[in-house]
Amino acid sequence: MMGKKILVVDDDSLLRDFLAETLNRSGYHMDLVSTGEEALEKMKREDYDVILSDVRMPNMDGMELLKAVKDFLPDAKVVMMTAYATVQNAVEAMKLGAFDYVMKPFSIDEIELVIKRALEHKQLLMENKLLRSEVIGKYRFENIVGKSPQMQKIFELVETVADTKATVLITGESGTGKELIAKAIHYNSSRREGPFIRINCAALPEGLVESELFGHEKGSFTGAIRQSRGRFELADRGTLLLDEISEISLHLQGKLLRVLQEREFERVGSGIPIQVDVRIIATSNRNLERLIEQGKFREDLFYRLNVVPIHIPPLRERKEDIPALAQHFLKKYCLENNRQIEGISQKVYQMFMEYSWPGNVRELENYIERAVVTAKGNILYPRDFPKELGFGKIKLPSEEMEVGLSLEEAERQLILKTLKAKGGNRTKTAEILGISTRTLRNKLHEYGVKGSMNEDQVDR
Repeated sequence: MMGKKILVVDDDSLLRDFLAETLNRSGYHMDLVSTGEEALEKMKREDYDVILSDVRMPNMDGMELLKAVKDFLPDAKVVMMTAYATVQNAVEAMKLGAFDYVMKPFSIDEIELVIKRALEHKQLLMENKLLRSEVIGKYRFENIVGKSPQMQKIFELVETVADTKATVLITGESGTGKELIAKAIHYNSSRREGPFIRINCAALPEGLVESELFGHEKGSFTGAIRQSRGRFELADRGTLLLDEISEISLHLQGKLLRVLQEREFERVGSGIPIQVDVRIIATSNRNLERLIEQGKFREDLFYRLNVVPIHIPPLRERKEDIPALAQHFLKKYCLENNRQIEGISQKVYQMFMEYSWPGNVRELENYIERAVVTAKGNILYPRDFPKELGFGKIKLPSEEMEVGLSLEEAERQLILKTLKAKGGNRTKTAEILGISTRTLRNKLHEYGVKGSMNEDQVDR
């Protein structure tokens, strides 16, 4: 949170000094004023991320200041500071748009936590605002790379279901682009102006998933020192992406099923139902039907999620998309890194088409990014890619060995075929076979192979 700007508005000089010492130590930039009028003058000249304001102040009080903040700095998060006697005013302030309130006297941990949450919430909203202004065009179907028949069918289905309320389940191996399709659904729907919220179910400890999804009340568990809104609340009137849904526990699957059925939930530690209007998209890189058979996933939840199933095939099954994807990533990372690379050599494309791509589109993107950053020339050649991609490896003749050969004969055929494939270069042949040149020389002597080529010769 380094570099974030905070404005403190309070007529209590001791409190201002306390906050200045506490928050400066945490790396925040601070401005301190004692009146609402001074705060307005500051806001005319400065941009603040969070404004901490007392409720009761002479002349302009916190409520009036809150209304003015919405005019001057609509993206700033306002946190009201209040004594017990004015807590009702703080609640009213939240109805008018304040982010949260803290009751005096408060601890260092409490004020730091509420500021952190305010900054995270602002960042989340700003990211969604940026997405709304920039990615609507980016996620038009014609701008998503994928010319293969399989991907064209997916785009047609996405276009059909985008502007409905139907729950979508997107499956496919890691790296195939499941989140990209989820965003395409959101940004081509009438919810595009609403938030797109994602939660990675696999990345959170089991004990935190429920709180992250549904929020929690103060004191509901150890460490819950403030009320917190969950992803369902944040995604209201938008879309919630449940990434890797297979990783949540059976206990939480039951609670999630209720939300999908009733369109309401309760924060952890609360018995008060909260209604939300959220479109659900779930993804999984595992076979959910197999998990159902194993008793690890609820069948009723699966059918609730699987209203519109979309399966994204792995890259190895749609290799005709590789050239267009490679060009897309080349342009993207040249622009990001200010590099002038004109193209990709035909040899690289050939190797791309022969590779199995276990990491799918994400792996291709990573290799292109790395090559763009490290390439010495203005064309990408095999030397610009790592060996694990398959460059520098030979492709042996395709004929199969006869079944029933002895190990000695199989070894002999392998050595001779490799030597032939490397044009008689014994050094290269030995490297590929993982043996010494001396061992290779002895083997060839056994096979009656006479004469040799220069062992230091390199292939042209």
